[in-house]
Amino acid sequence: MKRLKLHQLVAAAHTPFKPDGSLNLKAVEKQAAHFLENDLTITFICGSTGESHSLNADERRQLAERWMDVTRGTRIKVIVHVGSNCLEDSRALATHAAEIGATAIAAQAPSYFKPRNVSALVDTCARIAGGAPGLPFYYYDIPSMTGVSMCMPDFLSAGRERIPNLAGIKWTNPDLYSYQLCLHMPGDFDLPWGNDEFMLAALALGAKGAVGSTFNFAAPLYHRLIKAFTAGNLNTARREQYRSCLLVKTLVGTPTGYMAAAKEVMAILGVDVGGVRAPLPNLTTHQKKTLRNDLKKIGFFDWI
Repeated sequence: MKRLKLHQLVAAAHTPFKPDGSLNLKAVEKQAAHFLENDLTITFICGSTGESHSLNADERRQLAERWMDVTRGTRIKVIVHVGSNCLEDSRALATHAAEIGATAIAAQAPSYFKPRNVSALVDTCARIAGGAPGLPFYYYDIPSMTGVSMCMPDFLSAGRERIPNLAGIKWTNPDLYSYQLCLHMPGDFDLPWGNDEFMLAALALGAKGAVGSTFNFAAPLYHRLIKAFTAGNLNTARREQYRSCLLVKTLVGTPTGYMAAAKEVMAILGVDVGGVRAPLPNLTTHQKKTLRNDLKKIGFFDWI
C-alpha cells in the first residue's frame, strides 16, 4: 500500500439534496468544479459535513460513485468516509470504495454502542479497514460528535501492529497535547488537522495539512493563512485565522446552528447543495437574509 500524505487543504464536501430531501447527484459536478477553482484537489465525502449518518448505505454508495464519475480524469482525489453504527455496513462501504477507485477511506467510531477501550477501538477499525486492505485507512477522531474519547497515542501504537493499512488520524479533536505526541511517534503517520478555527495552532506544532468544512466556501482565506505561516509572516497568519474564527462564530450563531448555515453559504456563492436533512433544521427565508447581512458585516465577501 502506498502511503498517503494529506499535506494540503482537503475539502469536507456537503451532500447535496433536492427540496424533497432526496439526493441531488447532479450538483456534485458543480461542487467539483468549485473545488478546482479554489485549488482544492482532495475531497473528503460522506463525513460529518456530508451528513453521513442521515444517509442510508445505498445513498452513500450512490454518492461515492457519483464523485468518482465526476472527478475521473481531473486532479481531484476522493476519500470516502465509511463509518457507521453498523460495523458490517462500514466494512461493506470500505470494500465498495476500493472497488470504485477511491484514494483512501476513513471511519469514525460507532457512537451508539461504543468501543469501551483502545483495544476495542483498534479491533473495530481493523474490521473496517480490512474491507479495503489496499487503501490507506484513517481513523476519524471526533469525540464531540461520537462521544468516543480515547488516547490517540495508544491507538496508533496498537493500530500500527493490527491495522496494516493504517495511514493516520483525521484529527477533529482540540487535544493539542496528544496531537503533539502523535506527531512525534514512529510510523510515519499522517495527521491532517480538522478544527478550522484554530488551524494556525496546529501548524505551529507541526501539522502539514487539514480536512475542513469551511474550506468549501473560504479556501482562499486558508491558502493565505498557510502561505503566510510558511513565510514566517505570523501577523498575516493570525489575521486570517481570526477571520476564520469570525466566520465560524457567525455560522454557529445562526438559529439553526452551523450545518444549515454552511450549506446556505454555498448557495450564496452559486453552488446550491440544498438544505439539511431532518432532524437538523433549515433556515427560513428571513434567516437566510440575516445570514447574508451578517457575513457582509464581518467582511466575508472581501476575504474570498
